[in-house]
Amino acid sequence: MRIWSLHPKYLDAKGLVALWRETLLAQHVLAGQTKGYRNHPQLERFKKQKKPLHCIHLYLEAVFKESKSRSYNFDASKFEKDLPKIKMTVTTGQLAYETQHLLKKLLQRDPVKYKEIKKLKRLDTHPLFRIIEGPIASWEIQS
Repeated sequence: MRIWSLHPKYLDAKGLVALWRETLLAQHVLAGQTKGYRNHPQLERFKKQKKPLHCIHLYLEAVFKESKSRSYNFDASKFEKDLPKIKMTVTTGQLAYETQHLLKKLLQRDPVKYKEIKKLKRLDTHPLFRIIEGPIASWEIQS
């Protein structure tokens, strides 16, 4: 499971679909609707929030908007809409790690997207996050 801190616009088609599915799974886990993945490290940052499901819905909303911009047919009924905006934090170290991780994936799956992203000096975050200084997150499993 990978719930990216980076904006979903940088993902290739396979990555965006995977993100949608994995975040829907995360939503089920946080709602107590599944027994699997309950202790997955990627969920730690959501579990620490006062309103974890609210955060996941906001996350899904942005992924949904990106899917619409690509004319994909994701199901908007899967998350609550028009929730008050809140922000979670992500560290500069985590973003740097995810950027490199994404570039490795794109090099294999989508060389055109890889070249496009590689040229950028800094990638935008998912709209749910605001950037703070810091190292790679303690929950990150580094490969």
